[in-house]
Amino acid sequence: MGKIRTAIGLMSGTSMDGIDVALVRTDGEASVERGPFLGVPYDPAFRDRLKFSLEGAKSILRRKERPGELAAIERELTLRHASAVTQFLDRCGLDRSAIDVVGFHGQTVLHRPDEALTVQLGDGPLLASETGIPIVYDMRANDMVHGGQGAPLVPAYHAALSGTLRDAKLPVCFVNIGGISNLTYIGADGSIVAYDSGPGNTLIDQWVETHAGIPFDQGGMIASEGKIVAELVDLYLESPFFTAEKRRSLDRNDFLPPSGADAELADGARTLAYVAAASIIKSAGHLPVMPTVYIVCGGGRLNRTIMRDLADLAARQNADVISAEVAGFNGDAMEAEAWGYLAVRSLEGLPLTFPGTTGVKEPVSGGILAGP
Repeated sequence: MGKIRTAIGLMSGTSMDGIDVALVRTDGEASVERGPFLGVPYDPAFRDRLKFSLEGAKSILRRKERPGELAAIERELTLRHASAVTQFLDRCGLDRSAIDVVGFHGQTVLHRPDEALTVQLGDGPLLASETGIPIVYDMRANDMVHGGQGAPLVPAYHAALSGTLRDAKLPVCFVNIGGISNLTYIGADGSIVAYDSGPGNTLIDQWVETHAGIPFDQGGMIASEGKIVAELVDLYLESPFFTAEKRRSLDRNDFLPPSGADAELADGARTLAYVAAASIIKSAGHLPVMPTVYIVCGGGRLNRTIMRDLADLAARQNADVISAEVAGFNGDAMEAEAWGYLAVRSLEGLPLTFPGTTGVKEPVSGGILAGP
């Protein structure tokens, strides 16, 4: 067993709703001790600025470019992450000297795997100077340099967690329903296969924000009052993404929400919840073996309509669907925990990605270390 380090992971996902902060103690391999978690929401004004940054990012041709307002937004985003770390340490009664490293994801504003281009806003050196803690950041780029899709990166952590599962028989599939959903399959032989599976919450969030003025469908309540529009479902599930031989990682703009003429509010939310569930099962068809258990994490597990649809569809294949909490984990914290875990792996020079997860030619490490 390698050296046990204490790491903080920071995650700001495609839903752009805030910063997740989590602590793990790990050797970057099989030893994982999960610690406390804190969610720090963005205020609506900053969330709007982040969404605006997506438009500005479309003109980026090189990873380091920050056209227009992007440089200012990146600085503010980084300072908000520094504040989140301070809040977390204060709340947990921890001194920053107790933290060996911080894994900093940043905010993805552009992801074009076919062009080997991924852009995460986040200034690692600035965060290091503000927190006084070593920072590992920009963990996706090296994978792309070596022929990978740059995503997903969490599977290495899922594989470590699979060794701690209670009463679960392999193969098992971790499902993260964030803005975009992804799958991690852990085979009975320990093999790992992972890829993005389709739209998660992002279409629902965009739909209800446009048509109801609220950021998300809490608990799937709006969806629960609607009916599924079959024509819309077919439109999404017939996308070549689901049938392509090569799995590819998604940008949030790869699937777009319907127009207001396609459905009324509740029916649109209901339809998109079904699409989120059905795309997971459809994409699972590319796995080596259909899993017996789906363990669901991410914000989408709180949408009861998605979870009911997913459970119904999985049951037709004799598979169970359980939340991360039922499996003994924290479904809100898992991605942030993963970024702390990956930061330790980066320090050790261990692979972050594998041919079976991102399509990279061979297992590669990644990340840039910034000192305080």
